[in-house]
Amino acid sequence: MKIAVLGATGQTGQYLVSQALQQGHAVTAIVRNPAKLTVQHDQLKVVEADIFSADSLKVHFRGQDVVMSCLGFPPSFFSGVTGYTLSMAAVVSAMREVKVNRIISMTSWYTEPNSGSQSSYLIRFLLLPMIRSVLTNMYEMENVLKKMEDLSWTVVRPPGLKNLPATAAEFLTHEGYFVPDSSGRPAGSTVARGDVARFMLSLLYSNAWVKTGVAMTTT
Repeated sequence: MKIAVLGATGQTGQYLVSQALQQGHAVTAIVRNPAKLTVQHDQLKVVEADIFSADSLKVHFRGQDVVMSCLGFPPSFFSGVTGYTLSMAAVVSAMREVKVNRIISMTSWYTEPNSGSQSSYLIRFLLLPMIRSVLTNMYEMENVLKKMEDLSWTVVRPPGLKNLPATAAEFLTHEGYFVPDSSGRPAGSTVARGDVARFMLSLLYSNAWVKTGVAMTTT
């Protein structure tokens, strides 16, 4: 397939690009700073674009089969995070203009404000408040996608990300804001970035989670 990757220089994005190339896909990595992506491959094209500009993006979306986003934005304690919604508005506009209708975007567990109530004390009262500005804007972006009747979108929600390569572990999935264990509590709290990339690429061959937000982790 022809895949446009946003956030390709980020830690998860780099795993996604590498695995996509290994699987034989043609990858267009859309980045702010091409020098940050050191991978070289005959099937890889690295291009510079403004992720907040539909006009800038549409040139690189034309002819693609799917857009995959691993974009990330830092927390902000003083002003709200807006990067997720603003970039997605540009992405959706560009996709519509050039007739690309499949997007797979990564967010996180616990984007919905009350979904962390079953998590551990440490996560609930220390970690989540620290990143709530990010989770809030992710949630807003997810709700934007839910209104897009003309797009085949999937939101992938992983737990805490470890900078580790893919494993052979089985995926655990749940339509919701975290993956519950048999008692209804969160099944673990971290996953390898390489496994998130592996899961996102597995969706290219499945309609199981189209127009859905899916929480994932591994066994």
